[in-house]
Amino acid sequence: MRRTSPTSPRATGSLLFRAALCVVLGGALAGTAIAQPAKPGGDDEEIEMGDEDAPSDAGEIEMDAEPEKDLAADLSASTEDTVKVDTTTREVKPVSWQDIVVVMRKPFLKIRRTDLMPFLATTMNDNMIRHYSAGAQFNYFLTDVLSVGVEGQYYTKQFREPFDLVGRQARRLPTINKYNFSAALNFSYVPVYGKFAILDKHLVAWETYFTAGVGVTQSEVVPRDPRFEAFTNLLITPNVGASMRFFLFQWLTVNVGVRDYIFLDKFEPKVRTDTMNASATQAKENADSALINNVMFQVGLSFWIPPTFEYTTFR
Repeated sequence: MRRTSPTSPRATGSLLFRAALCVVLGGALAGTAIAQPAKPGGDDEEIEMGDEDAPSDAGEIEMDAEPEKDLAADLSASTEDTVKVDTTTREVKPVSWQDIVVVMRKPFLKIRRTDLMPFLATTMNDNMIRHYSAGAQFNYFLTDVLSVGVEGQYYTKQFREPFDLVGRQARRLPTINKYNFSAALNFSYVPVYGKFAILDKHLVAWETYFTAGVGVTQSEVVPRDPRFEAFTNLLITPNVGASMRFFLFQWLTVNVGVRDYIFLDKFEPKVRTDTMNASATQAKENADSALINNVMFQVGLSFWIPPTFEYTTFR
C-alpha cells in the first residue's frame, strides 16, 4: 500500500472540503436555532420589559420651572444699581421746534441787498498790449442766488516787449487797438456755496457765481504812423464769466473772478498813405475786422447795503 504525503495536493483538497462543509452545517444549525420560538417553561430566562403602567417620568431628574421675567423689574433693579444724578438743581427747559437745528443757518444773506463792488482788472491773453482797468459793479439781489446789476470800467494801456521786438526784427509795426471804456448790464447766479476752515479754528464761507451780460466797449486804433489820425469804435460786447466770493463780515466780501468780453473789433487798414485811407473816416470805412476775446482777471471788494440782515424764516 502506498501512503499519501500530508503535503500532497490530494490531502490539501480533502482538508479544504471538510472545512467548508463544517461552515455550511454550522450556519444552518444556527439559523434554525434563531428561528425557533422559545419554549414555555424552558430554562432560558426571558428579558422582562418594564411595566407599561409605570409613569414615564420615573427615574428622570425633575427641573424647576423657569420663572417669568419682568422687564420693568429688571430695569428698576438696574437703575437702582447705577449712580443717581441729582436733577433738582438743574433747570429743565421745555423742548420746542426752535431747539431742533437740522441744518446750520447760512452766515450771510444777500436777498434784497445791494452789492457795491469797486474792482481792478488786467488783461490775460494779449501779448502785444496789456490793459489795466479800474471799475465798479452795482448789483441788486432779487433772491439769495439771483442778481441783476450794471458795471463800468476805464482802461489804461501798456505796450509789452513783443510790440517793440516785432518792429525791430520785421521792420514793421503790428496793428493793435487800445480800449478806452466799457459798460454792461449783467445777471449773476450762485449755484455753489460752501465753507472751509483756516487752521481748524476759523470758518470762512464762500460761493461760486456765474455772470452773463451784454454791453458796449469803445476801442481806439493805435496808428502805425503817428502822422495819421486814429479812429474809435463803439462795439456791442457780450460777456461771460465765473467768480468766487469770500464772506469776511456781514457788510464786506472779497471777490475774484475771470471775465471774457467778446466783440468784433475794427483795426487800421493794412495800406494807409497820404493818398489812400489818410483820413480817419476813410480808414474806418476800409478797416479790417476780427473777433476779439478780451479775457480779464478781476479782484474787488464788495460793500453791502444795508450792512446787516435778519432772518425772517424758521430755522
